[in-house]
Amino acid sequence: MKELFNMTTTIVGFPRIGAQRELKFATEKYFRNQITAKDLRKVGKELRKRHWLELQHAGIEQIPSNDFSFYDNLLDTTFLFNAIPVEIKNSSLSNLDKYFALARGYQGEEGDFKAWPMKKWFNTNYHYLVPQLTNDNSFQYHGGKIINEFLEAKELGIITRPTIIGPFTLLKLSEFGIGVTAEDFTQNLLTAYGDLIADLSANGAKWIQIDEPSLVYDLTSSEIQWVYDFYQRLLTKKDKTKILLQTYFGDIRDIYHQLLTLDFDGIGLDFIEGKETKKLVESGFPEDKVLFAGIVNGKNIWRNNYQTTLNLLDSLPIKKVILSTSCSLLHVPYTVSAEPFAPNIKKHFAFASEKLTELKELDLLQQNQQLGLLQTNQKLFAASRVEENLELHQQIEKLTETDFIRKPDFEERRLKQEDALHLPLLPTTTIGSFPQTREVKHARVALRKDELSQAEYDKFIKQHIQECIKWQEDVGFDVLVHGEFERNDMVEYFGQRLSGYLFTKNGWVQSYGTRAVKPPIIWGDVSRKEPITVKWSAYAQSLTNKPVKGMLTGPVTILNWSFPREDISLEESTLQIALAIQAEVLDLEKNGINIIQIDEAALREKLPLRKSDWNSEYLDWAIPAFRLVHSKVKATTQIHTHMCYSEFGDIIQAIDQMDADVISFEASRSNLEILQQLQDKHFKTLVGPGVYDIHSPRIPTKTEIINELHQILAKVPQQNIWVNPDCGLKTRGEREAKASLVNLTEATRIIRRELTDGQDTN
Repeated sequence: MKELFNMTTTIVGFPRIGAQRELKFATEKYFRNQITAKDLRKVGKELRKRHWLELQHAGIEQIPSNDFSFYDNLLDTTFLFNAIPVEIKNSSLSNLDKYFALARGYQGEEGDFKAWPMKKWFNTNYHYLVPQLTNDNSFQYHGGKIINEFLEAKELGIITRPTIIGPFTLLKLSEFGIGVTAEDFTQNLLTAYGDLIADLSANGAKWIQIDEPSLVYDLTSSEIQWVYDFYQRLLTKKDKTKILLQTYFGDIRDIYHQLLTLDFDGIGLDFIEGKETKKLVESGFPEDKVLFAGIVNGKNIWRNNYQTTLNLLDSLPIKKVILSTSCSLLHVPYTVSAEPFAPNIKKHFAFASEKLTELKELDLLQQNQQLGLLQTNQKLFAASRVEENLELHQQIEKLTETDFIRKPDFEERRLKQEDALHLPLLPTTTIGSFPQTREVKHARVALRKDELSQAEYDKFIKQHIQECIKWQEDVGFDVLVHGEFERNDMVEYFGQRLSGYLFTKNGWVQSYGTRAVKPPIIWGDVSRKEPITVKWSAYAQSLTNKPVKGMLTGPVTILNWSFPREDISLEESTLQIALAIQAEVLDLEKNGINIIQIDEAALREKLPLRKSDWNSEYLDWAIPAFRLVHSKVKATTQIHTHMCYSEFGDIIQAIDQMDADVISFEASRSNLEILQQLQDKHFKTLVGPGVYDIHSPRIPTKTEIINELHQILAKVPQQNIWVNPDCGLKTRGEREAKASLVNLTEATRIIRRELTDGQDTN
């Protein structure tokens, strides 16, 4: 049995949007000027209080604070240290509006500010805002959110453990201006973090959590030395306050032994995704440090296997252990208690609130108390949960190499598609979805509540598709979309029409800012029951002589944006989904849809964080799974795919191997850096780099889009370029979306005239 002391359970972080998405709705009301800043802050304070008290009631002894955010924790950290653009800093906007200007962009009396870029947070579907650091920035701590929330909890009688993203991760995830490097900020970061520790210590903090998930990457010797030197100096300032270095999403094999020599009081390690974590701890762990053991999965929703976890804990040669989650519970829904699942299904799940119970029960079992909890848990894992689809398994077993190869090759297909489609230079299109207005959402709810018949609903959807097609024709788009008015979340819509899926009622998970999604749960074997998208795509195509894209979600994205099974491999689960989507592709083709977009927005999401694992653990099956989906279509059928909000430069060759005909991706928020990478790698696939950022309500001007197109033309042959926004328009308002698209088409026409007149900038 491990040594017991004051605190025995904790978590890395807790969901912040609220059980009923209270934070989302309040923040969006603030954006619409329907409530004041005071009202919004009140909602935040109520949510924090509710969550702290829930953690306390659940028996969690060490409760974090500052895991709450109105938009994003990395933005919070940069804002806390006042490292924001000078033009925003010097504006007369309120602090809250300066914060949201960085998150969403701003157009108004105070100026025209673009939002910071957005990227995926490690291997999750959460998106963080990328700090933009220049010579004008410096890091200075003047108090603020982190101390205010600590004191807020203290008034409730709760001494929390304030959390902050660490300096290495902060710099690792930032982008730097010309002539600026991460090392330029070392000294003032040291001062800023030192002042932060001193302030929290003076106000009664006993522990401070510094999150350094970037330590799970492959580290260079210079990075290891930087981390060691920085923390060696910083930890001299901690006085009596204890410092927890928290890591997650993998193991820290490159720097583990160096960290143990530093004066940290606790080290937080991930035993779920950290392949080498157990081996590292068995190689030695100091007796004067506390191991914060991440043994409850913070990213998936299945119950913890208590016996497996207890065996792991018993094998560790550690005296001081605090049981924790593998990462923040930000990545799972709030509670399963609000779900309408039958008891025999519900018992298999643990959302955020239930994971608190799991930690407490594991703690009791560690102390040989309430052993009946273990017996109940063992019964859960003893019986088979689902019945296998034997026919599907046999179909997968019979797949051969030729099933993953499309014929003819890319160049021959390209010529045939040019003859068949007759598209102009720089063809324009959108990524797929149009704004989901309140009217559209209300109609969907009315259908679900039987307040609207299926015939009435279909008439409503037809009307919206007609208007959408006509508007695109009037504006001058070359390849049209039907708008996806019948769809909710892109993965949920498909999952609801596939066997093997379960769906939550309130299982919301924050994706970014005020955007929340309900990831479906892969419960069993997945197969297609009937056509999913053919009806509305074929109807849209019947309204126009221009090509209409069929819009599908790819198998890897469906997997990555679902909660996956843990009883079969990710590869097997993805192949099941791929066969289902393949059937849909072939049905679209039979119904006259000659351009089909198969979105793989989340392709990179489960890419291992260590490069040595990329191919063997992921790309070797993820890329073929995509190829399986479109391998049987005709040469004249043009296959598109779309990716967004990740770094793609280092997997460009793998993306090319997907053998799509056209790929669109987010580029405008990453300064079009990927274009150089495309050029360097001789990328063959036609590309549609996003020419403006749809995640901001800001409307790009024609001049901005023209400048973007000039930059694209400088890197990509003009005959290889498509023009489109950087993502779907579902979350945007109609006015801003349509105004932006008009500017896009008009800017494209101007560039076409330049090229036709011989003023080719390429």
